[in-house]
Formats: sequence, structure tokens, C-alpha cells
Amino acid sequence: MPELPEVEVTVRLLDAALRGEVIESALSPSVNALKTFDPPLQALEGATIEGLRRRGKLVLVDVSGDLTLLLHLMSAGRLQLYPKRATLRDRTSRLLLRLSGDRELRLREFGTRQAAWVKLLRREAVEEDESLATLAPEAWPEPPPVDELTTRLGSARPLHAMLRDQRVIAGIGRTWVDDILWAAELSPFKRGDDLTREEVEVLQASIVGELGRAIEAYDGTWKLPLPDKQAKVARIHAHQGEPCPRCETTLEAVFYEDYVMTYCPNDQTDGRILKDRRLSRLLK
Repeated sequence: MPELPEVEVTVRLLDAALRGEVIESALSPSVNALKTFDPPLQALEGATIEGLRRRGKLVLVDVSGDLTLLLHLMSAGRLQLYPKRATLRDRTSRLLLRLSGDRELRLREFGTRQAAWVKLLRREAVEEDESLATLAPEAWPEPPPVDELTTRLGSARPLHAMLRDQRVIAGIGRTWVDDILWAAELSPFKRGDDLTREEVEVLQASIVGELGRAIEAYDGTWKLPLPDKQAKVARIHAHQGEPCPRCETTLEAVFYEDYVMTYCPNDQTDGRILKDRRLSRLLK
């Protein structure tokens, strides 16, 4: 799943490659992907790409004519630049921006859900769009101050759910929440309103540290064209059954319908194993 680190480095690479590029044509092969109709996608034809930027897990492509493409990769989307245009219809494609020199920027989505989406907005309407208007402050590089973060986390919901809520803090998803909570030595089921100020301080530092570590790792290894599958640099997420990098206790996991939550029982749950997410009430 592309989260803040993956989106950040993707945007950096594409921004450097595409600034000043002219869009020759734009097409959305997937009817479900394009969520706006005014202005039409054809308004991008002849426009110049002014830059790419990130907000949370969203990608914004600013183009001339005061237009902005807003994209959400969701769980299986990839934004990729290809040296040649597609010769056959690619069923994974959700958006095609055809550029000079036969290059093509594609939003592709793998899997069966088709949840990735695109909006073409007038620049003055971007911040009013619901996906941005409801977005919380960024998790990286400067998360909310400790007092504000304490307030944002101050509910009875478990930390694992709250840190993935883009209305609480923006950019964290299922992968990096595991590593952040592990680094902070906090149970994924600990309630936000049970956190002490000291724990919030540690959590804030862990958010910056783990996301920054991932960005640094990707920044040093990723190059265009980006591959369909990109290796994660998570330290504990999806590493259940392996030794904890800190204490060497075997990492455990709670399995949900479409994802897995990994944790260290020694460091995070006082040695107890979370067998069932519906029955577990284990807090550190």
C-alpha cells in the first residue's frame, strides 16, 4: 500500500522528471476512476506540468491554466512514468497522460477492487475538495505539537485505528502504523485517551523517525522507471514469526480480512499474545 514514504519519494522523482513537460493528451480508460467532469479531462491537452506535490497520501499535479490533478492511489495504485506509450490496452490503467517524446504517465492499479481515483479541479477549488478539506495535519516532517497530538488522539479508539485515520493525522497507513507503534513500544490496542504526555512525546518522535527512515531508504534506492512491486523497508510489519529487531522475541500478528497487524509481545503487550481482535483488551 502506498503510504506517506512511498508517495513522497514517488512525487520527488516524478516532479524532477516532469516539470515543464507538455501534456499532449489525457485519457481515463476506467469509468470509475474519474470523479469529476468539469473541467473535462481534455482541458489538460496542451497544458504544461508545473510540478507535483504530496498531501498525506494524495498526489497533486499542478498544470498551467490554473488546474490541478488530484490523485489517490488507494491500496494498490501506482503512478509510473514510461518511456513509451502503451500499445495495447492495459486493464490496470486508470489515467493516461501522453507526453512529448512518446513518454506516458500512467496511474495503474493492481488487484480487483478498482478504488484508485482522479479528480481534475480548478486551482482555487482544490483546498475546498472534501478529500483535502477533511485532511488532518501531516505526519511528516513536522507532525502536530505534543499538546495538539494529545488532543487529536484523545478518544477511546485504539491507537492502531486512530493513527490510520487521515482526519487525525495524515499519511500513515497499515504498514507504517505497525513500525511506529513498535518503535514507541505501545500496544496497538492501547486507547488514545489512556496515553500519558510522555507516551505522546515518544509516539511523536517515533512517527517522525520511522517515516523519515523509510523516506531516506527509498530516496537512496528508487529510480525511474519505478517497478510495479517495490520492496518495503518495514522493520516489523508483515515480519510475524521472525525475531524482533530490538529484543529478539518472536513477532506476532493479528489477522484481519484484508491486512495483518504485526507487533512484538515483549515490547508492546507485556508478553501477552493478542489471539483475537474482537476479544483482546490488552493494553500496555
